[in-house]
Amino acid sequence: MTATNTYAILVIFCCAISFTFASDPDTLQDLCVALPSSGVKVNGFACKAETNVTEADFFFAGLSKPGVINNTLGSVVTAANVEKIPGLNTLGVSFSRIDYKAGGLNPPHTHPRATEIVFVLDGQLDVGFITTANKLISKSIKKGEIFVFPKGLVHYQKNSGDKPASVLSAFNSQLPGTFSVSAALFSSTPTVPDNVLAQAFQIDTKQVDDIKAKLAPKKS
Repeated sequence: MTATNTYAILVIFCCAISFTFASDPDTLQDLCVALPSSGVKVNGFACKAETNVTEADFFFAGLSKPGVINNTLGSVVTAANVEKIPGLNTLGVSFSRIDYKAGGLNPPHTHPRATEIVFVLDGQLDVGFITTANKLISKSIKKGEIFVFPKGLVHYQKNSGDKPASVLSAFNSQLPGTFSVSAALFSSTPTVPDNVLAQAFQIDTKQVDDIKAKLAPKKS
């Protein structure tokens, strides 16, 4: 499968997910290029004056090559959402690229505002999500295959191969949001009390502190 065909397929999926699982509000005009600097608080972003809109508002080249992985998890997400492409404002769709080292993990997380559909560019991954009935739905997927993660459910991807892997992800939201389970619980600000986490996970407070230390943001 050529790169051109791969991206064409993902564009089609991106459009399909937008229409089929529409999440963000419908548009009321042709376009509403985001203008974050306006300071106006709305469900989305205020619109740039159409006379100031250019092709650059609808373009992003950041997914054309693998992202740089410099963390212990062995994965990196490169987002192509409204924060990177202002023209996505009100259009209800966005994209990401995820790259994994051999054995790399995109740890359990949720997207509170979107369903996600992934297309494997290279490699093979073990993926899964957990329903509200506490059932794990999982599968091994490889190059050219697709898997869907329903909106709001905890899910993960792990590179099960001995070579790097990558996927493209489409979302039915201009800004799907990402809620990392471990980071939220163990490295929030302010932090969740140690005794709460110790009781929830049936561990002692020293173990809680050890986990918090491992997940603490690295100081530059």
